[in-house]
Order: sequence, then C-alpha cells, then structure tokens
Amino acid sequence: MANLRELRDRIRSVNSTKKITKAQELIATSRITKAQAKVEASQPYANEMTNMMNSLASASSLDHPILRHRENGKVAAVLVVTSDRGMCGGYNNNVFKKAAELEGLLRGQGFDVVRYVTGGKGVGYYSFREKEVVGSWTGFSQDPNWEATHDVRHHLIDGFVAGSEGTTAARAGLHAEGEGQPVRGFDQVHVVFTEFESMLVQTPRAHQLLPIEPAIKEEELHLGDSALEDTPEEQDLSADYEFEPDADTLLEALLPQYVSRILFSMFLEASASESAARRTAMKAATDNATELVRDLSRVANQARQAQITQEITEIVGGAGALAESAESD
Repeated sequence: MANLRELRDRIRSVNSTKKITKAQELIATSRITKAQAKVEASQPYANEMTNMMNSLASASSLDHPILRHRENGKVAAVLVVTSDRGMCGGYNNNVFKKAAELEGLLRGQGFDVVRYVTGGKGVGYYSFREKEVVGSWTGFSQDPNWEATHDVRHHLIDGFVAGSEGTTAARAGLHAEGEGQPVRGFDQVHVVFTEFESMLVQTPRAHQLLPIEPAIKEEELHLGDSALEDTPEEQDLSADYEFEPDADTLLEALLPQYVSRILFSMFLEASASESAARRTAMKAATDNATELVRDLSRVANQARQAQITQEITEIVGGAGALAESAESD
C-alpha cells in the first residue's frame, strides 16, 4: 500500500505540473499572435523610413559620426537581448553562446568589450558568473514598446556618438555601478538577439548596429551591359526629391531615429522568438507530463492488481485452512 500511495501522490503532482505547463503554452501561443501583429504593423513605417534614408543619403554629403567607421576604435559595446522569465527552453542559452562568440571575436580584433544586457535572465546569468555588466534594463522583453525601450536605445546611440575618448550621461533605468555618473563611450555597437523565422525556428543573430554598414543594391554589383541599356525614358522615371530643409540637415536629424527604429525592430523580433520558444518548451513539457502520468498509472494499476491478487490468494488460503480444520474436528 505504501508503494501504491507514493505512485498516486506522484501522479497528482505530475498532473498539477501539467496544468501549469499547459496554461503557459496557451498564454505563449496568444502572445505570439500579438507579437507578430506588432512586427507587421511596424513594417510600413520601417519601409518608408528606409526609402527616405536612401533618398537622403544619395542627395547628401554629410559626414555624420553614425556613418563613419573609426579606424583606431578601442571600445565595442555588445547588447545582449534576453528574456525576463524562464521556461523557454534553450532560448537564452543560445543567445549567451552567440554573445560569447562575438565577444571573443571582438577581443581578438583588439577591442575592449563593454557589455549591456536587457532581460532579467541575462542579468542573473552574468551576475552569477561574476562577469561585468555596464548597464541593464528589464521588464519589457515579453511586450516591448517604444517608451519602455527609450533609454536603452538612446544610451547606445549617445555612447557611440561620444566615442571611446568621450563620455555620455547615464540615462534613467541604467542599472550600473556609480549610477548617475558619466559612462564611457564606445566606437562600435553590436546587438545579439534572436530572430523569429517560424514557430519552430528561432535563430540567434549578432548584428552590427553602429556604425551603419552601407547597403549596396544588387544591381550596383553588376555594372555592365544591362545598366547601359536603359533608355532615356526609363532614366527619367527615377524619383527626384526636393528637401526642405536641406538633405544634410534632415539626414542629421533622422539618422538617430533610423538607428533607434532598427534596434526597436530587434526587440520585437526577440519578443516573438521568446514566446515561440516558450510555447515549444511548454508543449514538450505537457506532452512529457502526459506520457509520465500514463506510465505511472500503468505501474499503479499493476501494483493494485498485484495487491488484489494477493488478498484473494490470502482469503482462499484462509478459507481452505478453516475447511481443513473443521474436517479434522
């Protein structure tokens, strides 16, 4: 009976865990839909911003720090985007591995690496291993919005503009030693985040955010007969913009907004990836719990059957002994 009682207690415990994992699976599924809707809703603005920046860049001669590659760069900032909560499988661990690879590569190139982290799991990971984190932001990994990510976006941009020889003021929400004190700038900004490819595939990526890498259109890589065959009518179809104020002024004002928008899109991708990873992990946990309950129930039924068989055997044996005793009298 003791063994049977233990089996029944364990079945109840697994069923309770199963309810939790199933609820987490359903919540994650609903959040994926919302996260994908946010990504899709932000695409029109992102596309128009990209088109405008391309037009401004072609009409501008501005030499902005955000566009300038620094030959003697000394400091590289790495932003590691993690989740605030767990129960999402290998989501965070894959990000940590990619971040470690990137940091090793940057140190091999002679950079001093300063680490920034978003998400409670990343803060706990580096704190437990006593690795320095210059700044951290938490509380928006599951549902990022423009206001919640304001400080991290602008701190990275300000720090890059200041450069490794300068400093930038610590923004609100920057949890670092000496909070409120000026923070050293940097010459490169890299972001390690998880890109959402599908419900089953989320890939960790390392992306250089600053300086902005120039985009080369595919047709520009194939200069030849095709470029020479354009008729005058086709050439006249290209858009001709007039900017007010001038293109240089507009580009200088919009470049930080453009970079900020790119970083925000990474937060949206990471949010969708986190929910998808959590859904996958919780579904696997629910399926495992169902299988475990089935196995435990089978063992419990066998134990119960063995117990009943033993009781019947004892009853039959006792009855036989009483019958023999009565005959002998």
